[in-house]
Amino acid sequence: MSIQPDNDGLFARLRRVLAVLGFLYLGAVILLAVPWIQSHIVYMNALKLPWNAHFDAPERHGLAPGKTANIKIQTADNHTLGAWFILSDTIYHDLSFPPPPSAAELHISEAVAQRPTVLFFHGNAATRALSMRVRLYSGFTSRLDANVLAIDYRGFGDSPGTPTEDGLSLDARAAWDWLIAQGASPQDILIVGHSLGTAVASGLSVGLSEDGVKFRGTVLMSPFSSLYTLIDTYNIFGVFPVMLPINMIPRAAGIYKSFLVHKFDTLSAISKLKVPILILHAEDDWDISHTHSDALFDALLEPYLPPVYSPSTSQESWSTQQWSEYHAQLITRRETRESLLTRTVIPNFGLMDQFDGFGERITLLKTSTGSHNEVGTLEGVQEVIRATFFAPENLR
Repeated sequence: MSIQPDNDGLFARLRRVLAVLGFLYLGAVILLAVPWIQSHIVYMNALKLPWNAHFDAPERHGLAPGKTANIKIQTADNHTLGAWFILSDTIYHDLSFPPPPSAAELHISEAVAQRPTVLFFHGNAATRALSMRVRLYSGFTSRLDANVLAIDYRGFGDSPGTPTEDGLSLDARAAWDWLIAQGASPQDILIVGHSLGTAVASGLSVGLSEDGVKFRGTVLMSPFSSLYTLIDTYNIFGVFPVMLPINMIPRAAGIYKSFLVHKFDTLSAISKLKVPILILHAEDDWDISHTHSDALFDALLEPYLPPVYSPSTSQESWSTQQWSEYHAQLITRRETRESLLTRTVIPNFGLMDQFDGFGERITLLKTSTGSHNEVGTLEGVQEVIRATFFAPENLR
C-alpha cells in the first residue's frame, strides 16, 4: 500500500506560516509609522559600536600613537559633539616617534594650514571608532595625505542629545566652523559623506554654495536620493522589497509615506551645488541600490539636456507626425547626453562617467565590488578621489 503525502496538512501549515509573517509585517509597518520608532530605525544611534569605545585613546582602535586628537565641538544650539582630528601622514611623519599623546592637538593649526582636510560624515549606527570607519581615515591620511575631521552627531558615540534632521545639519555646520576657526581655508576642505552621511554632507554643501563659499568639493559614498525613494527601493536582506505588499494596495504607499517625519531629500537639492562632485557606489550594494546614485547624477545632468515635449492628449490619440516629433526629441536628448559625457572603463574595477557642469567636474563612479560599507576603503576609490580633488595643481 502506497502512502499518499498529506498535501492538505502541508498547505495548512504553509498558510499558518504566511499568516504569521503577514501579521509580523503589518505590525512592523504600523510601528514604523510611529515617529519615535521611526527615528530609531533611521539613525540606529543606540547601537554604539564598538561597545565601550575609548574615544580618548584612538590608538586602541587602530590609529597611530599621537596621530589623533580627541576634541569637543560646540554647536549653535549648545550641543557638544565628540570628534577626532587625525593628522595627515606628511604632518605626522615630521614628528619624532613616538610622539607625546597630545601631539595631534598641538599641531592642528599647522596641519590645516599645510595640508587639505577631509570633513567626514558617517552613516547611521555605531560611532566614529568603528573599525570600518577607522580604515577610511587611514586611507584618507595616507593615500590622500589629508587631515581628517570625523564627528559623532548628537546622540551618537559620546555626543549627548537626540538626533534629528535639523540637528544633524547644525552638527555639520559646527564641524565646518570649527575647521575654519582653526585656520583652515575653505578651498582646502573636502566634504565627504557615507550613506546617511551623504544627506548631511549634501545639506552642508548646498548651504555653503548658497552662501557663496568656494570649497574643494563634495564626495557622496553609497548615497540615497531621498528617504521616500529609499523606502521604495529598500530590500530586506537584499531580497524582499519592503514596500511590495503596500504597493499592491491602491494609494496605500502614498498614505504610508505621509507619516515619515524625516525627508533627507538630497535629490531636490543637489543641483544647487557649485563645486566638483564625486558620486560613488558599488553595484553589489544590497543596502542602498546604486540606482540612487544614477538618479542624483541624472539630476545634475538634467539642466544641460534638451527637454522633451509631448502633446497634452493621451498617447492613443497622437498622430503619426506627433509620434515622429516625440521620437526625434528623444533621439536629440540621447545624442546630447552622449556628447556631454566622458565614459571611462576601468578594467576589473568599475565604470566612470564625467561631465563639466557650471564650470566644475561632475563624476559618477560605479565599482563592481565594495558593497555598502567597504566601497570607500577600496584603494581604487581612494585613487579616484585623489585624482579628482588632490591633483598636484590643486594643492598648495
